[in-house]
Amino acid sequence: MAEESDLEKTEAPSPRRLEQAREEGQVPQSRELSTFLVTMTGAASLWMMGDWMATRMLALVRHAFAFEREVAFDHVLMLDALRGQLEGALFMLTPLFVVLLVAAVAAPILLGGLVFAPKALGPNFGRLNPMQGIGRMFSLHGLVEMVKAILKSLLVGGVAAAVLWNNKDHLFDLMVEPLEVGMPDFANTVAFAALLIVSSLGLLALIDVPFQLWQYHSKLRMTKDEVRRESKEQEGDPQIKGRIRAMQREMARRRMMAQVPKADVVVTNPTHFAVALKYDADRMGAPVVVAKGRGELALKIREIAGESDVPLLEAPPLARALYAHCELDAAIPAALYTAVAEVMAYVYQLDAWAAGGGLPPQVPTNLPVPEDMDPGSPDE
Repeated sequence: MAEESDLEKTEAPSPRRLEQAREEGQVPQSRELSTFLVTMTGAASLWMMGDWMATRMLALVRHAFAFEREVAFDHVLMLDALRGQLEGALFMLTPLFVVLLVAAVAAPILLGGLVFAPKALGPNFGRLNPMQGIGRMFSLHGLVEMVKAILKSLLVGGVAAAVLWNNKDHLFDLMVEPLEVGMPDFANTVAFAALLIVSSLGLLALIDVPFQLWQYHSKLRMTKDEVRRESKEQEGDPQIKGRIRAMQREMARRRMMAQVPKADVVVTNPTHFAVALKYDADRMGAPVVVAKGRGELALKIREIAGESDVPLLEAPPLARALYAHCELDAAIPAALYTAVAEVMAYVYQLDAWAAGGGLPPQVPTNLPVPEDMDPGSPDE
């Protein structure tokens, strides 16, 4: 039962799965939404520009039937007249074509967003398989499309019949109106009827859009095994991740060890802890921890310090406090300023003694380390 549940697509698609689908050109699409927006935009444009278009159309018709006799017998002049009529018609229809183009492009973007998928442009010979085509015809999607087509026909046809029936007297009156009055009136009537008919498509769009979104996400649902594989691919193999972390730690340790020869002093426990300090009065407000370690790492720090002639100072409480409360490349806490100041003073005295001779400086003892800063016992 567990294996069967792992193979069932019960999990919502992951962001990566959705992104892959978009890269392949798979986005939610609604034909009803596109049809509604395009036709509604066209009807609204006719409604707003109906008078202007009717006036232009009337002028074109008049100009077409009012030409001189010699034009009818000269094919060159006839072609010029035809070209002029076509240019006038194109100029009249250009605003309508522009708004329809914008609506046709905006409809898919509203639902699926702007997508550029070169993979979708490649040939897909699987669509030529007749068996798959028959399967799509008798699938749930095909059944839904058939039901939508029937509903669309009934709804649009019913609304169109109702509009025509209610405006039948007005349509008959157009036959007796003068051309100057009848053309704008006819254009407004057609635009108003188109708006009513197209409004019925909005109901289908309201039903189809949620269904298409649900169907789109249902097709992309994943099995639990797919979710685990994707998570593993994104996070990486645990063994590889462990090796990467180990390499990162080793690189960080090497960088830290490279800073030990540049330190001013190494404070030790003497065997458990080692902390290397550096202070530059011109660039630092307080001494900075450049290296720290415990156990074998502390032994390695002391070894490098000895090879580099970096002074070693045995101060167990201070070493434990510095190790516990200081981060690498960070300044020491204010509570340890006094103790570290005595250490740095001792280092400067060592440098002066090494350069000028005389009596060696006295090693500082009983450094003032607050009890709450020392995490260890005195015998560590």
